[in-house]
Amino acid sequence: MTEKISSTEKSHIRAVLLALLVTFLWSSSFVLIKFGLADGIPPITFAGLRYSFGFLTLLLIIISKRKHRDTLKSVSGKMWMKLVFLGILFYTITQGTNFISLSLLPANTVSLIYNFGPLLIALGSGLIIKEDTSLIQWLGVLLSLVGALIYFFPLKNSTGQNLGYLIALISVLANAFSNLLGRQINHKSGLSPVLITTISMGIGGLLLLLLGGLTQGFVRLDLSQWLIIAWLAVVNTAFAFTLWNTALRTLSAVEAGIINNMMLIQVALLSWLFLDEALRFKQVIAMLFVISGMVIVQIHGRYKRKNS
Repeated sequence: MTEKISSTEKSHIRAVLLALLVTFLWSSSFVLIKFGLADGIPPITFAGLRYSFGFLTLLLIIISKRKHRDTLKSVSGKMWMKLVFLGILFYTITQGTNFISLSLLPANTVSLIYNFGPLLIALGSGLIIKEDTSLIQWLGVLLSLVGALIYFFPLKNSTGQNLGYLIALISVLANAFSNLLGRQINHKSGLSPVLITTISMGIGGLLLLLLGGLTQGFVRLDLSQWLIIAWLAVVNTAFAFTLWNTALRTLSAVEAGIINNMMLIQVALLSWLFLDEALRFKQVIAMLFVISGMVIVQIHGRYKRKNS
């Protein structure tokens, strides 16, 4: 019994560390995307290039391994529909609107709005995927949310930012629902994380590229722009999203959502270092709330596993 608990704990710690690594890579994406947008890459086309090249990177892995090719042949029609929906929701809608919002708002502000995601995930996890959120976990979610509100309020929005807020909110809603669907698929489908990532990213990313080409066109890119896209595609997309799907096999939707909140701190520090976005004492206090919320959710999750 002790060995079983120890093995479960090790697996969970590994999943948490993987998720934290992914959030760091995704946080660095905010900075790289801002650089790319400042260089004049159209946001939807930019997102489409990132996820399409990420898909091609993963496709090479799938093609090279026979077990993946054989598994693809056995995927049911119902599962294909779920993966198509996940691809459109998680990549075409979530990432497309994320790039657009970053073209209209500071990286810190977009990061703040994303911190409302765990609240939506907590509300939906019991209704959609039957993972109940305990009172203690609700406390962790709300503490993290309070930290996010302290971090930025009062917001000083200009006339042109209202559209950015709306688009960022759409991105958060799509992200929350895609996390719930992704958790369900990773937990119950039996498919490997790399297959789930490749199929959903291919569908969503190529659709995003098509939409970008039709609505914003393509621009001639220089070497530095291609390097940004290549890094985002291979490391922050193909590698990071596969790790995220791996972590979702162990973490609950609420745990994954609250770990995502760590991006608030990471984006703030990276934006301060590279984008000259101010970091004030009030924001440091807010970070402590975010960290406290994550720790509460993780400690309670550990307690539940030990007593289950």
